[in-house]
Amino acid sequence: MGTKTSEHTGKGSRPPSRAARRPSQKRKNHWWQWPWFTSVWSKVLLALVIFATSICAIILIDAYYKFSRLIDRKISGEVFQNTSQVYAAPLMLYPTQPIRPSAITTYLKKVGYAEVDKGLARLGEFSFSREGLEIRPYRESYLGSDGAIRVEFTSTAIKNIVSLESGKPLPSYELQPRVITNLFDKSREKRRLINYEDIPKVLRDAVLAIEDRRFFEHRGFDPIGLARAGIVALFKGQRVQATSTVTQQLVRNFWLTPERTIRRKLAELYMAVILENRLNKQQILTLYANDVYLGQRGSFSVNGFGEAAQSYFGKDSKNLTLPEAAFLAGIIQSPNRYNPYKHRDRAISRRNVVLQAMLETGSISKEQYTQAAKSPLNVAPQAIDSSDAPYFVDLVKDRMIEKYPEKDLLSQHYAICTTVDMELQKLAYQAVKEGAQAVDEILAKRRQRRLKVKKGEPPPLEVDPKDRVQACLIALDPHSGEIRAFVGGRDYGSSQLNRITTAKRQPGSIFKPFVYASALNTAVDGSPTPLTSSTVVDDSPTVFEFDDQTYEPNNYGEKFFGPVTLRRALTKSLNVATIKIAQMAGLDRIVSLARQAGINEKLIATPALALGAYEVTPLEIAGAYTIFANNGKYVPPVFIRSVRDSKGSVLETAEKRETEVLDPRVAYLVTNLMEGVINRGTAARARGMGLTVPAAGKTGTSHDGWFAGYTSGLLCVVWVGFDDNRELNLEGANSALPIWTEFMKQAVALYPWLASEPFLPPEEGITSVMIDEDTGLLASNDCQNVITENYVTGTEPKQVCSNAAHNWLFHLRAAPAELTSSSDPTLLRDEKPAPLAPPKKTNPIKGFFSKIF
Repeated sequence: MGTKTSEHTGKGSRPPSRAARRPSQKRKNHWWQWPWFTSVWSKVLLALVIFATSICAIILIDAYYKFSRLIDRKISGEVFQNTSQVYAAPLMLYPTQPIRPSAITTYLKKVGYAEVDKGLARLGEFSFSREGLEIRPYRESYLGSDGAIRVEFTSTAIKNIVSLESGKPLPSYELQPRVITNLFDKSREKRRLINYEDIPKVLRDAVLAIEDRRFFEHRGFDPIGLARAGIVALFKGQRVQATSTVTQQLVRNFWLTPERTIRRKLAELYMAVILENRLNKQQILTLYANDVYLGQRGSFSVNGFGEAAQSYFGKDSKNLTLPEAAFLAGIIQSPNRYNPYKHRDRAISRRNVVLQAMLETGSISKEQYTQAAKSPLNVAPQAIDSSDAPYFVDLVKDRMIEKYPEKDLLSQHYAICTTVDMELQKLAYQAVKEGAQAVDEILAKRRQRRLKVKKGEPPPLEVDPKDRVQACLIALDPHSGEIRAFVGGRDYGSSQLNRITTAKRQPGSIFKPFVYASALNTAVDGSPTPLTSSTVVDDSPTVFEFDDQTYEPNNYGEKFFGPVTLRRALTKSLNVATIKIAQMAGLDRIVSLARQAGINEKLIATPALALGAYEVTPLEIAGAYTIFANNGKYVPPVFIRSVRDSKGSVLETAEKRETEVLDPRVAYLVTNLMEGVINRGTAARARGMGLTVPAAGKTGTSHDGWFAGYTSGLLCVVWVGFDDNRELNLEGANSALPIWTEFMKQAVALYPWLASEPFLPPEEGITSVMIDEDTGLLASNDCQNVITENYVTGTEPKQVCSNAAHNWLFHLRAAPAELTSSSDPTLLRDEKPAPLAPPKKTNPIKGFFSKIF
């Protein structure tokens, strides 16, 4: 038998041990078993980390819900709260109106209409047919989709206005009113809301190239940009511009403040991420395009590319060129620093930086860059301050805030239709601007005459700011009281003081028509001795006594004319004669008339009243003069026609209020007297300046210069003076009258219907006769100065002028002044001359009333 061997081992081998048969294993310790983690301090530290992380999570979650509510509240409703729109007065069309089709279509284009198939219309369209001009408003217009019409014309005027729905003729038609401002809030922002489609690609490329190149890639903030900014700040000590994305900028402008703190920056980053989850990129860019601040336009801040395109280039945003888009994108960084009107070279340089950025991003070619960089910066002429009627908008805003909750005005999208005419507003502002500058130069030359100037050196004409005069102008429709133009000062940017409503000043001689109206009213109130336009009074130096006081007024230039008719007294603006007429008419009656005409100041029945010694505002005077221009009826000034809410419901509408104050015959007589003031009196300069239409008015000189006057369709009052009530030392004929004349000339040239009719007497009750202007008696062959005079029927003179009357008048005028001075007015009747009053010694003591004047 042989020996047994293993088939797994070689010769003489032993089987492996048990340990050898097990694989080699090394003991492993997990990270939580490391000694560092098992110590007491490590556990405390771990607990603190978990606690801190929990607190941070709670803070972030709380901030998330807080910021989300803020964002949702803003974007879920009306994004731009201050969208109440303030409209100008609509253009009114009516048969016989002397207006051409081209004037109507020009207006329609300005308010958002377009000719059919020739443009993109926002609010309506128009077209020409064989019958006339057809106008069709859209549902989005102020008028709604109803009201399509056809306007038929003669060669010079409107013939008929026909409704296209009913085919019936209309007595009148209001066109779409023009927007003055889209917003109604404290910040006085202007904004034209646009959609994403209205942002041209060239503008989007420009903005993103310079402000946020990775806008369509990041989720609210740009980590690459932040890292780059951090590296530059760390190693070069420089702050990198445009590290905030478009989304961050939008968040900062909408919800946060511009303060530079870490807390605000962190909130900005977090809210940007949240906003990116709420809106898509197009929505965010659209909000940004409507909100971004792009400079100042007069008294308004310009927000959004829609408004900026109009302000800087006078065009719609969709029509911007490459250089224009680059300019707008460039001024986002600092609109005032790159103001093209003040810093043109800076603006061009910044525009070219944007073009370079667009070249780098590949949005434009090298050729486009070269051509655009060489192009001039053709910005539109800077908009005049008051073309946006800032003083008027302030007036409207104050009135609306008094009547409606401010939160509604900021959120309910009210449509506020006012009375101002924007074309007349521009003319008014230009007249005030140029007229005030002319007065500055006149006064500067007077001051220079008192300065010593070296021979051969012209004195400087620069005017110290404290010596610049102020001026205001208000124009209204005398038949409705609707304010058409409203310029409260020469420069709203430097002074927001509205002088039309707040500057109470002595009106001077523009108050005299109320004296003469009271006098002529004696012809209809049953007075036994009625006064007429040819009644003769004595214009000689006189001391008047009242309440134990004496008042000794003077005529302008210390010139006296002796016996004069009422017409000549007003035409020459004679002070002494006017006071005597006031005493004859009754001072209390004058006070009563003025108060009925809307002058609510505390008027006192004193001789000084006749010369306008008691303070009024230009607004009060404008309203008061309606009694002369509106056939004796007083209409208070109004400036809001209607208010509608966002649903189109009418919240309020203006009601015409008329109060009969004067007999129409008396109103006509006063108007006729004031026509003489312009034709050959103290306001004759208006004719020399080219005003040819029928007009009536009165100059006034006190501490200030005044003029109040009107045509058949427009009443205007102008004031010129200093805010500190210094003496202007320039009569109204040379300060306020030129402003009034220039405005009225341009106004009637623009709208001929404002002066298309002469001043006509009432159909009954007025008699016209030929008289001798010197004596006020019926004209004869012996008369040298014959005019046509108007009277309330039955009060015309009966006595015929003779040589004896002329001789008597000549001697009376040649009499020494002390013989014609009297505390009692000397009245020379139409029928026969009255004897002179006995001589009375004048009192040289000047009393209270003398100090007033």
